[in-house]
Amino acid sequence: MKPVLVTGATGFLGWHIARRLLDRGEKVRLLVRDPSGGATALGELKGAEIARGDLRDADSVTRAVNGCGVVYHAAADYRLWVRRPEEMYRSNVDGTRNVFDAARKSGVERCVYTSTVGCIGIPEGGIGDESVPVGLDAMAGPYKRSKYQAEQVALEFAREGFPVVIVNPTAPIGDHDFRPTPTGKIVVDFLRGAMPAFLDTGLNVVYAGDVAEGHFAACERGRVGERYVLGGENLTLQQIFEKLAAVTGKKAPRMRIPYAVAYAAGVASTSWASVTGKEPRAPLDGVRMARKKMWVRHDKAARELGYTARPATEALRQAAEWFQANGYCEDKAASGRRTA
Repeated sequence: MKPVLVTGATGFLGWHIARRLLDRGEKVRLLVRDPSGGATALGELKGAEIARGDLRDADSVTRAVNGCGVVYHAAADYRLWVRRPEEMYRSNVDGTRNVFDAARKSGVERCVYTSTVGCIGIPEGGIGDESVPVGLDAMAGPYKRSKYQAEQVALEFAREGFPVVIVNPTAPIGDHDFRPTPTGKIVVDFLRGAMPAFLDTGLNVVYAGDVAEGHFAACERGRVGERYVLGGENLTLQQIFEKLAAVTGKKAPRMRIPYAVAYAAGVASTSWASVTGKEPRAPLDGVRMARKKMWVRHDKAARELGYTARPATEALRQAAEWFQANGYCEDKAASGRRTA
């Protein structure tokens, strides 16, 4: 049995992919930059082989890929603010090219690349899907721009005949969100009572475990060079808070912040971060993203892959219970820990 390589297993989606592969009895290899930094996540992935390396180091990626039959490339620098944007491009764009270069040279049979819903076109006031045109000029900030360019790398390899399938997860929610991710941070801040108000925005909420299963379906049944949205329910931010209130017993915020006020706060917060080097409380890129409801449909994945997703309420309950059980509602635990 050839090993299956997973990148990003000390992060959120990568952990869920690796955990389920191990549960399936697969031989799993993990590309890990710093095992000590991801010790908590790796501690729950016993039985996996650790290949120490860095996406930006092509030689270490080649060593990790060598001998693998399938690669799930889920690693990414997922931050809405970064002091040195070039670092994000090196990881997300150059790192993706390094993975596919190594996989092609090693004769990997199949690759699944984890993109993002941010690379899906969304018509004004409408619902997006894989068929809506979108370009780099529509990408706000280094994260979305770097992920768009990385997706183009994946498409380039597919056009050249390399067997890569692309999945575009929406806003994953659930247990084992170690950092937590920006989406998970919404849940943490709600639990801590640090969300007194909300913006008129919207997300498509999906359970991380369902997204992992969608990766496997894409590997088994996806068409090479195709993109598949892996989503759940389209909800306003107010509806998300109401669902969290229902499953936790905590009060949902009732006050809506005008976009102009949020934008001004984002400018001030991000400007101060450039001085201190500390992550801003309200990243400006995040505020810009929130101007449009990121609502999509996953009909294509349902039709071609047999993909399904559980109700958002279940995903939010899983996340809230895990964050509470693991101390993330305490100040020091909710400050944006990094384990990937």
